[in-house]
Amino acid sequence: MAATRTAPRPGAAVAPPAAPPPTARQPRRARAQVGRSLRDLATSVALVAAALLAWEGYKALGRATGDLVPFTSLPLPVATDDAAMPHVWQVVAALAGPASAASDQSLLAYYLQQTSVTLREAAYGLALGAAVGVGLALLMRQIPWLGRASMPWLVVSQTIPLVALAPVVVVWIGGAGFPSWVAVTVISAYLAFFPVTLNTATGLLSADPTHVELMRSVAASPLQTLLLVRVPAAVPSFFTGLRLAATASVVGAVVGELSAGAGLGIGRAILTAAYYYSLAPANLYAAVLVASLAGVVFVQVIALAERLVLSTREN
Repeated sequence: MAATRTAPRPGAAVAPPAAPPPTARQPRRARAQVGRSLRDLATSVALVAAALLAWEGYKALGRATGDLVPFTSLPLPVATDDAAMPHVWQVVAALAGPASAASDQSLLAYYLQQTSVTLREAAYGLALGAAVGVGLALLMRQIPWLGRASMPWLVVSQTIPLVALAPVVVVWIGGAGFPSWVAVTVISAYLAFFPVTLNTATGLLSADPTHVELMRSVAASPLQTLLLVRVPAAVPSFFTGLRLAATASVVGAVVGELSAGAGLGIGRAILTAAYYYSLAPANLYAAVLVASLAGVVFVQVIALAERLVLSTREN
């Protein structure tokens, strides 16, 4: 005999449909993340291609108009001859060519070797700057009057021109007997600490008031509230500041190498390429290109670490 379904009585509560198990939602979330990653990659490739086309289009425009703004007698902002603006393929050919007449090493391999030195110094500076930034943010949160008094001076510290401050740091560090890479690391950390301080301090204030009140209701100490509620709430803001600091640390490392007179590093390689610019203009653009791509990779490593930490935190 077939089973009959009885209709619910009027006024009876009807159970809501069961939510899909977490295991069913995970593949969907993974597919969405892969889709976003592919979309971001396609957008980046399209932007790079557009920049290269704009470069070559500007050169073609200059060649057609004699380096004049079309329909005017005004000169273009930048000359379009190969000495001022090499073709993209000339820069690529320079990277594939030898680093020097006396070396079999390619220019790309040489620049990557020098870039690894710069990225190591930037990583040291980022670690030091992040540690200082987090420490300052914690102090500013736990001692409010210290935060109010120090914040204007932290802002002032970022208004000092780096090209003026870097030689002073080099003299101080060198006078103390430390090698030049220590001065480069300190300069890198100087640029890195501020975004970490600002974003971490903001994150510490973004904790859920309900959670803070709950800690008070159970007589938790301020330190317990800080470690169990405020610090976890500040993790996303900390990584936002860390990504900004990663960019600043690479810039600081390059500028530090120029000021410290270091024999290694992509900053020194850029200075050398600029010195011999008249002989090989494409080499300077190749050095800047490699340094820029290295900075992008450095920031993406921090972004990947952020994604892993935050996904583990959500799970």
